Parts: sequence; structure tokens; C-alpha cells
Amino acid sequence: MACGGFACSKNCLCALNLLYTLVSLLLIGIAAWGIGFGLISSFRVVGVVIAVGVFLFFIALVGLIGAVKHHQVLLFFYMIILLLVFIVQFSVSCACLALNEEQQSELLEVGWSNTNSARTDIERNLNCCGFRVFYPNETCAADCLRTLHCKPCAPIMEEYAGMVLRFVGGIGLFFSFTEILGVWLTYRYRNQKDPRANPSAFI
Repeated sequence: MACGGFACSKNCLCALNLLYTLVSLLLIGIAAWGIGFGLISSFRVVGVVIAVGVFLFFIALVGLIGAVKHHQVLLFFYMIILLLVFIVQFSVSCACLALNEEQQSELLEVGWSNTNSARTDIERNLNCCGFRVFYPNETCAADCLRTLHCKPCAPIMEEYAGMVLRFVGGIGLFFSFTEILGVWLTYRYRNQKDPRANPSAFI
């Protein structure tokens, strides 16, 4: 059967949802790996990553079942949810790519002030103490505290912030286009008739 027919649309949609399933399992695995190796102790961060992974897994599962069974209701809800996810992800990706250095610095400072557990992880992993200035009466998880020659964390974080935001924005932008492709494929697939079905049956 030529590509563009029922079988091709079904296979493309199944392949796309299998990709989303792998990505969701990868997200959950990375969060578990971060906890296991002590890289992340913030349950808020881990919870968000796992929640995103589980959410993506269920969306992919709905899309996969809908594609295999040509289930109109599942495909409709899958298409609507995927469209909403595309809008949010596209907006966040563009915001990540558009942030300048001053805005990045402000965001880092807000994040530093509001999360104690993430602050401990940063100090330990980057071997730094304090945000802009470290005061001796403050607690610090970095090894450099023993020698009392600790650098502040802000310059180190700012050095990597731009690279991380570009990476996250680029990956998010790429996946947002796969989501709009999924919406188009689902819309097209819903309106195609299964050639093996009864010709007099409605879609």
C-alpha cells in the first residue's frame, strides 16, 4: 500500500508513540539514577521529572492503543492533549532560547533562594559555597569548605546556564514539532477508513 494510506498512517503513529514511550521511560530512569547516585536529593525536582515521564507515558499509551484499534474516542482525546502539550512546550522552548544573560541570572537567584535541597546538590556537585558571597556562619555541603577556599556558585552556574537553556530549548523545540506531526497524523488517521472493515460501516 502506498504511503499516505491507512496502513502507513497507522504505522507512523505507532512508531511516534513508541518513541514517546522510550523518552518517558528515559526521563523516569534518569530521575531514579540521579537519586541512586546521590546527584539529586531534591524530591521536588525528582517528583517533577517523574511526573512528566509518567504523563508522557500515559499519553503515548493512549495514542498507541488508539492507533492499533483505530479507536475514534481515544484518538480524539489524544489529539487534543497532544495539541495542548505542543502549545505549552513550544512556548517554554522559545522562552528558554530567548532568555538573555541578565534574565538567566535573575532566574538562578530566585531558584537559589527558594530551594534549600537543590542548593545543597549544587554546592556539593560544583564544589562551591554561597550564591554571590559565602559567609562563614552559613552551612555548605562542598568539599572546598575544609580548605576555606570556596568560590561562589553564581559565576559557575551562569557559565553553564546559557548552554543548558539552549540545549533544553533546542530539544523541546524538536519534540514540539514531532507533537504537531502527531496531531496531523492523528487527524488524518481518524478520517481514514480501514480497508479490512465492512465497506458500509461508518468511521
